[in-house]
Amino acid sequence: MNLFLRLFYILIASFFRPRLAIDNAVSDIQLMTFPNDLDINLHVNNGRYLTLCDLNRVDLFIRTGLARVMIKQGWMPIVAEHTMVYRKSLGAFRKFQAKLEVTHWDEKYFFMQHCFSVNGKIIAEGTSKGVVKGKQGVVPPATVVAAVLAANGGAPLTN
Repeated sequence: MNLFLRLFYILIASFFRPRLAIDNAVSDIQLMTFPNDLDINLHVNNGRYLTLCDLNRVDLFIRTGLARVMIKQGWMPIVAEHTMVYRKSLGAFRKFQAKLEVTHWDEKYFFMQHCFSVNGKIIAEGTSKGVVKGKQGVVPPATVVAAVLAANGGAPLTN
């Protein structure tokens, strides 16, 4: 249930946060750990970090306008690869920052960098690559970016 509450929180909060440019997108969200995030060692479960990365992506999709374009086009985002390095434990009821930056893309993939921190100290960091898939297969990132720019009136969507 906690995951759905966080998802609804991000869905709503993202509409009220500043818009992001699709070609320089960075999602930065503040969250708190809850007991159901923990494993038997009483720190955030490694799999939960991946779920938290998904929340960053949802925030980014909404704030860039990509979510609207994906819905209109019938596209869906897919993570193709994800790696994480865990540096410190993150216990219950700790406030933390989750940051996602789209660093670049090639002809097929978007490449992202993730960072989790508490008071500026890195707790975990990683990378992922993902695609946007349509009915005909993978949509080239250049096409995705162009579609978002067109939907935003030809200019990056910023406040």
